[in-house]
Amino acid sequence: MTTLARKLRAVDYFALGWGAMVGVGWLVVMDDWLLRGGTLGAILGFAIGGALLLPIGFVYGRLVAAIPDASAEVAYTAKVFPQSISFATGWMMVLAYFIVCPWEAVAIGRIASYIFPALDSMELYRIAGRPVYLPHLVIGLGLTALLTAMNYRGIRLSATFQNWTTFGTLALFLLFVACGVSKGSPRNFPPLFTQGGFVSVLLVIQIVPYFMTGFEAVVKGAEEARPEFHSRQFLTAIWMAIVVGILFYTIIIAAVGFVAPWHELTGEKFMTAVAFQHAIGSRWIVSLILAAALLSLLKVFNGNLVAASRVLFAMGRRGLVDQRVGEVHPQNQTPSVAVFCIGLATAVCMFLGDAILVPITEVGSVASAIGWLGTCAAYYCMRPRPLERVVAMTGVVVSLLMILMKIVPAVPGHFSSYEWLALGVWSLMGLTLAWRARALNGGRT
Repeated sequence: MTTLARKLRAVDYFALGWGAMVGVGWLVVMDDWLLRGGTLGAILGFAIGGALLLPIGFVYGRLVAAIPDASAEVAYTAKVFPQSISFATGWMMVLAYFIVCPWEAVAIGRIASYIFPALDSMELYRIAGRPVYLPHLVIGLGLTALLTAMNYRGIRLSATFQNWTTFGTLALFLLFVACGVSKGSPRNFPPLFTQGGFVSVLLVIQIVPYFMTGFEAVVKGAEEARPEFHSRQFLTAIWMAIVVGILFYTIIIAAVGFVAPWHELTGEKFMTAVAFQHAIGSRWIVSLILAAALLSLLKVFNGNLVAASRVLFAMGRRGLVDQRVGEVHPQNQTPSVAVFCIGLATAVCMFLGDAILVPITEVGSVASAIGWLGTCAAYYCMRPRPLERVVAMTGVVVSLLMILMKIVPAVPGHFSSYEWLALGVWSLMGLTLAWRARALNGGRT
């Protein structure tokens, strides 16, 4: 039987984990972060929220070393819970990764139009009052086709692309931050909190699961590690991704708050770029930031396409969805059908525009937390050493709190009717696919 190609190294896993985590939110929605928490509130929100993910990362590192399965959460929960729990956990993780893909495909059109305003033309239709432009669709569909073809051809090609875009993003980030902060002032920081200290930090912590989902993408490539790869390196890659992610987000928030009076710029498109241009007084810094954003977009799109396709592939292999999705290409040794499915679904969702994708991305943050909850609960039930059980229970509590923060009506920033609708539609799709797979397998899965 053809297996997935074993070609990934430790550096590839870091690039996959961190690359799938950090997208272009730091450019596109910086104003939302600062309006939620203020400068210090946003910094503390990402620092605390990110640190709370370290126990969860530890659990993933321990489990992937023991169970190197591309289905990850599905395989972990299947050891101790009924199949229904295992399927639901896996299906939520598919959503968490997949929804990033059409979001980034739409975002590249917005970034391109900032550079070339003429691209905001040839409006095709409007959804929820937001226009959908033909040039945006063409650019997004072209990128989707390119990344789908690349991942169809082989994981080594995809990993090399991921490495270049990941380390290129980090290099440009360090460059433009260093240039910008030399012109800033601490007087620009206030207001430090926008809603009062506790509420400000809480409102930011709510969105951390979405913007820091991706570190667990490392385990989705577990079956593609080189033969000489040591299983302990999985945990190293996961923790490095989380720590570098925390540093990236906190530094960029602090830098934006330092270089310009941010509260005067919150209505600007791409506030981060505008703030640095305000400090430097020249357009070249904007070009540098947009170049970093473009690389970041490419890597997060590719990383989440890899992760989503691996989970879907492994679920097909287990018979939880159509088994054809679990096929491996005989020459390329890639999950070719799963890759094509994710690429096609991304292309279709692009036509919804960013107005509809926003509530779905909110669901994505809860979907991630559901996956983390199932994983930590499964590890706790496997009865590891006492200290590790404490770590697993910590992960359970953190994940559960992150879910409750979004679904309990009394909590500021909870789900609206659109988010509940998106979650219901995705759940119904999962039930339909599970029922169809069970019927095709003659009632066996």
